[in-house]
Amino acid sequence: MKRYILLTISAFFGAFASADNHLETFINTDVFELEVATDPQISPDGRMIAYVRSSNDIMTDRTRANIWLVSSDGADHRPILSGTDSYSSPRWSHDGTRLAYVSSAEGRGPQIYVRWMDTGQTALLSNLQSAPMGISWSPDDSHIAFSALVAAAEDKLVTEPARPDGADWAPSVKVIKELNYRADGRGYLEAGNFQIFTLPAEGGTPRQISQGEFNHGGKLDWTPDGSEIIFSGNLNEDWRERERNSDLWSMNAITGEMRQLTHRNGPDYAPTLSPDGGRIAYLGYADQLMGYHNSQVNVFDLNSGIITQLTEGLDRSIDSVEWAGSSSHLLISFDDFGKRIIASLDMEGNLLPLVSDVGGVGISRPYTSGNFSVATDGAYAYTAGRPDRPADVAAGRGGSAVRLTDLNADLLNHKTLGKVRGISWPSSVGDHDISGWLVAPPGFDEAKEYPLLLEIHGGPFTAYGPHFSAEVQLYAAAGYVVLYVNPRGSTSYGYEFANEIHHNYPSQDYDDLMSGVDAVIDMGFIDEEQLFVTGGSGGGVLTAWIVGNTDRFSAAAIAKPVINWISHALYSDIPEGVTRYWFEQLPWEDFEAYWARSPLSLVGNVTTPTLLLTGEADYRTPIAESEQYFQALKLEQVDTAMVRVPEASHGIASRPSHQIAKVDNILAWFARYRNAPGE
Repeated sequence: MKRYILLTISAFFGAFASADNHLETFINTDVFELEVATDPQISPDGRMIAYVRSSNDIMTDRTRANIWLVSSDGADHRPILSGTDSYSSPRWSHDGTRLAYVSSAEGRGPQIYVRWMDTGQTALLSNLQSAPMGISWSPDDSHIAFSALVAAAEDKLVTEPARPDGADWAPSVKVIKELNYRADGRGYLEAGNFQIFTLPAEGGTPRQISQGEFNHGGKLDWTPDGSEIIFSGNLNEDWRERERNSDLWSMNAITGEMRQLTHRNGPDYAPTLSPDGGRIAYLGYADQLMGYHNSQVNVFDLNSGIITQLTEGLDRSIDSVEWAGSSSHLLISFDDFGKRIIASLDMEGNLLPLVSDVGGVGISRPYTSGNFSVATDGAYAYTAGRPDRPADVAAGRGGSAVRLTDLNADLLNHKTLGKVRGISWPSSVGDHDISGWLVAPPGFDEAKEYPLLLEIHGGPFTAYGPHFSAEVQLYAAAGYVVLYVNPRGSTSYGYEFANEIHHNYPSQDYDDLMSGVDAVIDMGFIDEEQLFVTGGSGGGVLTAWIVGNTDRFSAAAIAKPVINWISHALYSDIPEGVTRYWFEQLPWEDFEAYWARSPLSLVGNVTTPTLLLTGEADYRTPIAESEQYFQALKLEQVDTAMVRVPEASHGIASRPSHQIAKVDNILAWFARYRNAPGE
């Protein structure tokens, strides 16, 4: 008998048996009505929280970000920067009287603004040619540091002949010399490097203080006396080929003179100085060329030069770190079994979990996510998610926290959503209990049989959890029981579990997924003749692997997959990541290893009707991957179709209409092969 860990069926689904079938369910155009809280920034005194409130504009089909304010007791909830323009990156001055932010208001492109909180007056501080990032106030609030791209002249091989006046010639050719010449979501990269600037907080001319053909930036922090800026940068000569090898640096805020603080092979990043200026807490790891590494909290004592790793005994990757109102305690966040946790950490490495409901900043799929900030007295604000709600703002002190907003009550309170419940089961391969979540359709009746939809996450080094997902809710509303899973390779379960697929992906993660399908079928309410599967990115790889290994699914929908690792390694925007970390050798040195793990190698086995969906501007898993598979399936006479999403990058659902189109096309494809009720 198969064993699996599950609350009783009646406890899980009882609410659905008595659900009022006349209540509204979640529909595709509700995507335009969802709102999400992100980037909550608590004021230094802990009394107010500024946050970004994101919503989807049905007229422009774009996400619009406004800045709202709420007090730490939930009162005085109001917009302070809103309208048709977008506003982001709110950052408090140390005295709490001003708020810096970034906006593209008035058609200027992203610029730095400051708002005086007592009067509401705002000032445009910058006139930049590229977007500012990592804005950080100096300790005396007189300057703001940030990083921005400084363009360089394009490197040309020849001088073009002069064009006659009025001539209509073709565009000039582009000469590319860099390994990483394009990036998903950004397109072909402009020549240049990110440099650090300082800007007077009352307006003026930005002053570039870093130099050289390296990228400087990331999170910026000032020393207490304002004389130096701490940052992370890869200033090694081979930085183009070894992007992950960054160190911490200190730069004189006046002269630009730099000194290197950390020295190791691997990324050191996200520095934050203790209030007394004596320590730097930061994240990083020693690069062992594994597919997955745990980022750890390190503390650099500036007086002794000693570096201490505080989370060595915690087999989880730390997502963020901040000082908790003193120089002896930190707040950190990390993912654990699909949930993001905020915890307190002292200088001896003692850990105290505080809250475990961080998340919900994405609305498409149920990935772990979320962020937090800390006041000078240790109070904190964070994004709090739920299985039935995207992120709201919450505030806490110690282990006591309260939600301050309910942004989607007007949309979702009267709707019947699919209920999310965690389950686990033993994999058929190895000694692993695998975690997943089951979502039942509204009005579920355990006496009936339902089609099962297996939805697979990307990455592969990411994790799903009990978080809101518009896509999963739409599948459930269409009558499917939805299973989403964290197979081996997923994060939040430790180093060993994630690296089960090191140089071995896809592999036994397939068995974990199939064992989950079997466990759900054993519960007795699934029609075994109506199994469907879909996944995106790494989930697209696994979906293609599944249909190449079994014909048990009635239909499949593969979103933005890798089909051929040989072509992907040399055509995507992550050539170093694929060839250095996911394989032992380069493609031409070990062709068989790349081919053996390519779903294209199994295309001759496929009989499952298969849909493909990819963005035409996807540089992470370029559409050429889908095109190869589509034509191979056609040559094999497999029922197939390809959905091309115009202008879409790897974030195929980043525009609301594209998210709707993705789900609608998948459901329409599955409907072709789904039996009508009672058949």
